[in-house]
Amino acid sequence: MTKEALSKPMALTHDIFPRVQPHIYSCINRYGRNFLYWDGVRPELVISEPELIKEVLKNSEKTFPKRKPTIFINKLLGNGLVTVEGEKWVKQRKLANNVFHGESLKDMRPAIIASVETMLKKWKGQVGKEIEVFHEFKLLTSEVISRTAFGSSYLEGEKIFEMLNKLSIVLSRNLSNTGIPLFVKLQKPADMLEAEELAKGIQDCVSKIVKTREDKVVKGEADNFGIDFLGLLINAYHDTDENNKLSLEDLVDECKTFYFAGQDTVNSLLAWMVLLLASHGDWQEKARREVIEIFGNQYPNSEGLSKLKIMTMIINESLRLYGPAVGLLRKGGSEVR
Repeated sequence: MTKEALSKPMALTHDIFPRVQPHIYSCINRYGRNFLYWDGVRPELVISEPELIKEVLKNSEKTFPKRKPTIFINKLLGNGLVTVEGEKWVKQRKLANNVFHGESLKDMRPAIIASVETMLKKWKGQVGKEIEVFHEFKLLTSEVISRTAFGSSYLEGEKIFEMLNKLSIVLSRNLSNTGIPLFVKLQKPADMLEAEELAKGIQDCVSKIVKTREDKVVKGEADNFGIDFLGLLINAYHDTDENNKLSLEDLVDECKTFYFAGQDTVNSLLAWMVLLLASHGDWQEKARREVIEIFGNQYPNSEGLSKLKIMTMIINESLRLYGPAVGLLRKGGSEVR
């Protein structure tokens, strides 16, 4: 059903449910907003009523914990913030919060502005030509994440992004794969072998970046591992307190999570916002006037950004219409009514 839905052109509409999840859409129309179906030998209950969803998320840690990720998702994100739970989740969330809080984000402003300026200069040379904004924003978000979280340029992280992209393509090909576990262990399919090779390549690249930081400290070229996200991860890796310590595998997985999940979601949001603004010229003009009124010809600053009411509404509405994820998977940790 998904192949059939994606094979047809789509009109410019917010009614995307039949296209992105045609099987769920069909079942809801046939059986109602909550229904049971079988994924191979595993029964799955699909719920779409807000009150029930709230109940699941409210009791998610013990009653409805995260489902064990598939082999391919595990290769892509590993034991990063998206997939782990419990004390491990608390530890990793604390590290992320220490980097991406209000004051730290202010310090990232120059790096973000520099990346955006580079993109806009490139666009100025293509006036009158067609620009593939999804690709352009992919380069932009990759550059920003590389600079702000890992203290490197896009070129240094390019190989990692390329391998993560290939790994995500392998994952998308196997989303509905219900292969028999024993058979997969005995004879690994081509996609599994490719995923393992890519995962190892990513680990080698991240380990190389980590070693470069460590060597600078050992040689006296730096006083610490850095104050960015990677620096905090390396500090946790060397921490003698087992409650705070990260393993090398966890460090690599957390890097993969932020490289891929951070870049992919923001990239999609920016591209869809531009499409929506192009389709609604009146709101595009309102947003432009607001930005000019607050910043004029100056660079954006934190105080001014907090005053962008129209832009904030546009971002929130885009996220409401086109959420970063189409669903959340949970498992029943105990019997519930």
